[in-house]
Order: sequence, then structure tokens, then C-alpha cells
Amino acid sequence: MAVFHYTGVNAESTIVRGTISADTPRQARDQLRDEGLSVRTIDEARTASGTYRLSMRIPFRSFRVQWATAVHELAMMLHAGIPILEALDTIAAQNRGFFRVAILKLRDQVASGSSLNAALAEQPQLFDAASVHMVEVGENSGTLDTVLQQLAQFKRRQLALRNSVTTALVYPLFLICFGTAAAVFLMTAVLPPLLENLEETIEVLPWPTLIAKYLSDTLLNYGWLLACLVILLLGAIMASIRTERGQLKWHSMLLRVPILGPMAVKQGVSRISMVIATLLRSGIELTKAVELAERSTSNRVFKTALKQFGERISAGEDVSDALSQSGAFPPLAVRVFSVGQESGKLDEMLFQLADDYDEQVATSSARLTALLEPVLILVLAAAVGFLLLATILPILEAGNVM
Repeated sequence: MAVFHYTGVNAESTIVRGTISADTPRQARDQLRDEGLSVRTIDEARTASGTYRLSMRIPFRSFRVQWATAVHELAMMLHAGIPILEALDTIAAQNRGFFRVAILKLRDQVASGSSLNAALAEQPQLFDAASVHMVEVGENSGTLDTVLQQLAQFKRRQLALRNSVTTALVYPLFLICFGTAAAVFLMTAVLPPLLENLEETIEVLPWPTLIAKYLSDTLLNYGWLLACLVILLLGAIMASIRTERGQLKWHSMLLRVPILGPMAVKQGVSRISMVIATLLRSGIELTKAVELAERSTSNRVFKTALKQFGERISAGEDVSDALSQSGAFPPLAVRVFSVGQESGKLDEMLFQLADDYDEQVATSSARLTALLEPVLILVLAAAVGFLLLATILPILEAGNVM
């Protein structure tokens, strides 16, 4: 089967767009006509190489949320005894866009005899390796619904942690952007004509006004140059970050930043702990779980540490020694890995570690936000007050002169 994009008109003369799964364009047209649609255009969602056309501008954040929801719904339907093809049809029917196309491709491959994990592996840019391997374990052990439920819980916890940190930073970032834009507007559009009139009235301007005038003149005369320098600097930083060496330096620096660094470490360790614990609970061995955790993390410091950790435990080295030599994990995490491995409850202890670090990150981010908000407001108030002082002082002096 193939997936087709179509445009048509329904019985209410309303234009309808969507996707449909069929063997041929004619079959797709017949299906749409049976549904009461008058088909205008229909195109196969394939490229010349035969792969589904998934744009590079896929909203991956939205896709992650949809996939986490779909995994939970799929587990629920399989547990209720619904066949997997009907379950995938149900999920595809209630979604639109790229996610619908991806689910329809999964459905077509499963219908043609492929396993679900093999179908997921055909779209590595969308479905992560941890999902693929957990589904494989569930299919091999006959506990796919249980494994999918574990995967859904893991995905939701990941999203919850990411959303809590993002939400905490939204308001401070808004204040910074708004304050910067307001200051630039005042310095370039409001102050110059006002200061020009005051200079004709007063021979010597007050020092706050001189500072404001200097900043205003700099922005007016060299603003384009400063903007170009900022753009070039950001471009150089982005180009450096795209290299493996640049990413390693950047991530190392982030982990050493005061206040934010410890939060990033705990967030990274929490994510890794959740990945490994979820994989261990689904029946994947530790070395494979560490490998998948390495592939799922984006931080180069943790990625390098996990790679070395996996190589050392594969060579028979003790878990505690192998993890502590990386230097990237806090002593508590090293101790939890060691005790958990010795007691046979590594997955349970890693979940507890992840919960503990999640709470600490949430608390720290909330405190940081609570501290940043009044500080940023005070900074903005001081900047606006300085500009008002720089404007009012010469006006008062001009009144005294007159």
C-alpha cells in the first residue's frame, strides 16, 4: 500500500484535505468517492527513492507528544484484545499531518507481514532506537502491551521534565527580550530628537544625559555594524557547535556554569537513568541499555561517558569503577548504579534516582525563576529610571535657565 495526499469537496461544498492509504491512485479515488468526496487532486506521498516524503521541517516537539500519546493508546487497545492493524487504523484516523503519514506507513508495513519494531526502524528520523528495541523485546516475549505501557510512561515523564524546565524559563526570557527591545527603541527613536532640542538650550548637559546621548549616538551610527558583529558571532558559535569537538566544549562549559550547571547535570542523569531503567525493566541487558541511552542523549559529555562506561562493563570491569572513571556522573549516581547492580534492583533504584533528581531540578528551576523575575524587573526599572533621569534633568535645568 501507499499513502496519498488528496484535496476534495464534500457534500456541503467544503474543501477537504488529508491523506489516505491505498494500493493505487484509482483505488484511493474510489475510496474517497465512496465517502462522498469529489476528488480534485491526489498525489502519492513518496519521493523518487520510494520513501515517504517527510519534510525536514517536521515539528519534532509536537511529534514527540503525539508519539507518547499514541504509544499509550496502542498499549490500551492491544490490552483490550484489539488487533494491531485496527489499533493503528484508529490512531491514524484521529491524527493529521506528518504523524498520520508515519502511522499509515507503519500500518502498511505491518499488514505486509513486517514486525512492528522493524516498521519503526524504517523511520529512524522519527522513532528513537529505545522505542524500537523495547517494541522488539515486547514482541519477542509476547508482552507488547505491557512494554508499550512502560514506554508510554517513560515518554510522558521525559516530556514532563522538559516542559517544567522550559516553562520556568519562558517568563525570564520574555522580560529580557522585551526590555532589550524597549531600550533600543527609546535610545534610537525617542531620545535623539529630544536631546537635540535640549542641546540648543543648555551649554553643559548633566552626566546621565551625556551617557544616554553617547549610547544613543553609538546605536544610531554603528547599530548596523553591531548587528552584523552579533550575527557573525552567533553564526560562528553555531558553526562551532555543529562540530563534534565544538559540541563537547560547549556542553562541558554548560555543565560548569554556576547554578545552571548542576541543574543540567541532574537533568541529564535523570534522563539517562529513566532510559536505562525502562529498558532494563522491559528485559534488555545492561550493556545494550547503556548503548541505547548513549544514542538517546544529546549531551556530548554524557554521550562520551556512557560510551566509555559501556566498553568497560563489557570488558568485565566493576560497574562502580567503570562509571566513576568517566567523571561526568555525581557520586550519588555512581553509588546507585553500584548498589543496584549488586542487589539486583538496578531498575527500581534508577527510577528512584530519576524521581529524586526530577524533584530537585523542578525545585531549583522554580527557585531560579522566582529569583530571576524580581531581579530582571529591578534591572528594567533601573534602566527606565536612568533614561527618565537623563531626560528630566536637562529639562529642569533648561527651566531654571529660562
